[in-house]
Amino acid sequence: MLTEPEYDITRKSRPIVIVDYQDQWPKEFREIGARIRETLGDDALRIDHIGSTSVAGLAAKDIIDIQATVADLDLSETFIESMVNAGWVYREGNTSDVFCGPTMSDASLWEKRFFCEGEGQRRVNIHVRCEGRLNQRYPILFRDFLRCNETVRLSYEQIKRRLARIFPENIDGYLYIKDPLMDIIFEGAEIWARETSWVPDSDFL
Repeated sequence: MLTEPEYDITRKSRPIVIVDYQDQWPKEFREIGARIRETLGDDALRIDHIGSTSVAGLAAKDIIDIQATVADLDLSETFIESMVNAGWVYREGNTSDVFCGPTMSDASLWEKRFFCEGEGQRRVNIHVRCEGRLNQRYPILFRDFLRCNETVRLSYEQIKRRLARIFPENIDGYLYIKDPLMDIIFEGAEIWARETSWVPDSDFL
């Protein structure tokens, strides 16, 4: 039996605001991604725009999500120092992703390092994940599937908007419903990937 991730659905958070797609999001990713590339150098195998702001036409929280793929998280002490010196904030307690499928019990598949913006900077979530692990594949495949499937994209947007209305200041309540929904979509994305011989979009830095 799987252990359910902990959510505090009574905890108040920053307001959850879903906004219409913004044309400047790809440009903002490229600007922030270039800073990450300069900071990590060749340690970053690829830097991808992920999350809802990476899908044209999809409403989202106005936060740029970025994934930096590395070869080995065991070398994280080096790049953590570099990222912090470059102005990002390291979230020491955020070291794993949430997944509801049968591989959730294997913590190594979901390990990551997480950074966010410094004070006064544009809001950004930077996820550093290991090449070839499921949690590194997940956001790239999820993104590409939404880009290619309008029905799923529009339905996903409606669910996010409704959840934001139900949980306007409760991110745990919002994620309590959204996280397993994403895993359902991901299962469909895996089928789509096999049927189409999917390879990731090449718009990484």
